[in-house]
Amino acid sequence: MKFLHLIISCSSIASSLSFTFPSGLGALRKREFASEAPSSFTYKNGQYETCIYSSSSDSASNQSAVLNGESAFDANSLDFTMGYMNKHHRKELTNFAIAFTPLGIEQMKKNAFSGGSYKITDAKLIDIVHPSENSNELSLSSSDNPSSYLELEVTIEIRGQKQPSIEKQIVPLDAMPNEELRKFQSQPLIPRPSSYESEPTKSYNAIDDFIRRLNRLCLIVNAPSATGKLTQLSFQINGSRNALLREDLYLNQVPHNRYVREYFYNLASESGLNAVVACSKGQISNRMKIISMFPEMNPQMDSYRIGTLLELARSIAITLAEQNIRVRVCVQGSMGVGIFTGTPKQLSGAATLLQRMDWQSRPGEENEGMVGNFVNFGAVGKEHVVNKGTMLVKDEETGETKEITQEQDDVFLLLCPQSMVGVESSIIQALQEMVDAAGDRPVILLNPDLSDKVSSQGQQNIRGRKDRLDFADSFKTIHQFQNIYVSGTSYFPILGTIYKHGYDDPYVSYQRRDKVGGGEIYVPVLSTEEIPEGDLILNTFD
Repeated sequence: MKFLHLIISCSSIASSLSFTFPSGLGALRKREFASEAPSSFTYKNGQYETCIYSSSSDSASNQSAVLNGESAFDANSLDFTMGYMNKHHRKELTNFAIAFTPLGIEQMKKNAFSGGSYKITDAKLIDIVHPSENSNELSLSSSDNPSSYLELEVTIEIRGQKQPSIEKQIVPLDAMPNEELRKFQSQPLIPRPSSYESEPTKSYNAIDDFIRRLNRLCLIVNAPSATGKLTQLSFQINGSRNALLREDLYLNQVPHNRYVREYFYNLASESGLNAVVACSKGQISNRMKIISMFPEMNPQMDSYRIGTLLELARSIAITLAEQNIRVRVCVQGSMGVGIFTGTPKQLSGAATLLQRMDWQSRPGEENEGMVGNFVNFGAVGKEHVVNKGTMLVKDEETGETKEITQEQDDVFLLLCPQSMVGVESSIIQALQEMVDAAGDRPVILLNPDLSDKVSSQGQQNIRGRKDRLDFADSFKTIHQFQNIYVSGTSYFPILGTIYKHGYDDPYVSYQRRDKVGGGEIYVPVLSTEEIPEGDLILNTFD
């Protein structure tokens, strides 16, 4: 059996009816049905095709919310989504009714002594309620009065009854599975994006939030493959498209084209800037890491190119400096004791090359005066954390000593910090001292490897290992691109990738597919809140 290797360095038209039921969460509710024909899509031969479904219904309250712009959906996208869900994800909807409504518990109790006496056979989506970016309902939501939910029409076959019973149920998007049903494992709740409070219309997309919460429900009912399809759905209904990767990257070809490198530089730089801004507002921790591991950035492959690493670091630093943020780019120095000293091969010569690069910072150039003012260089250690103060400098022309103001660094960008095999010292101590000295200022690790390494005697230090691992885990991923290969083979061909767009986004796994007319495309197959295991990704691949 092959395992994935993750390289670390994703119809009938209803007549007009009216029912009156008791109110309350999970209870049956009043509903007006209208005769409409919503449209949806199917994915065939690499193309999305529109198709027509023959039943739809919208509650008066939700229709009003749609018209007033208080709903995440407009009329077309609402019909589009409901039609797609009812055609392609009927099984998942049925499992939602079992896992998240009182009907699931009722089914378990009635079938305890006589199996098949009460069976939930089908569920149809008849309404979606989810607030828009401009709505105030998000702040008013509670478990008893959810602002985001699915409304289902559930079909139940009861022994002794000729006709199936139809009941309406509500499934909150933040629902937890019925505790009595042990076959469904709960998933952590997804918090409202931290950026919503300050700039809701700029950094919060209600469609993305809806799909993300719906994907959580799919994972609970053991339908991980549905999460990839729902991520594709978000591209069609006014989602942000942050999870949509560029076509024709041709990462199997090295060296990469210049536009491919620029694409990854821009992704990482944008994510880094957004995370730094969020950190300044107290929304996320100041300990961050960026993992950008396309083939030219992977030191385990012979395609590794140190120039690509330095260009990426330069792009991130310049992006921050353009916003008047002072950045110190740091490369660890020689490590070890006695004759067992050295620098990681991945970083050999990086400190010197970094300062000799063309930063376009000379007089008359685009970034004139940037280096030395907004961009500076250093190594890993507390002595390289610069705080605001004054210092004495000798004028080379006059020989006089004068006092100048030294500005403090705002952000620290560390290139590939790592311990080495065969040395007695670990990078953790120097890195921890540097982080402590930086205080609440952002510290960004670029492609770190903070795992424990064996000593020169082939032994591993156990003392303090838990503390080292806890410190390494304290750095949260704000951006990740990581290719997927077949374990036990060479690093080509590439099967897919795992991608996390920004600090507030989920992990999306993709399968690389060849297009009929030439070229390639990355298709989302899985979306999770934590980085997925290889077996889970493999099960979602076609």
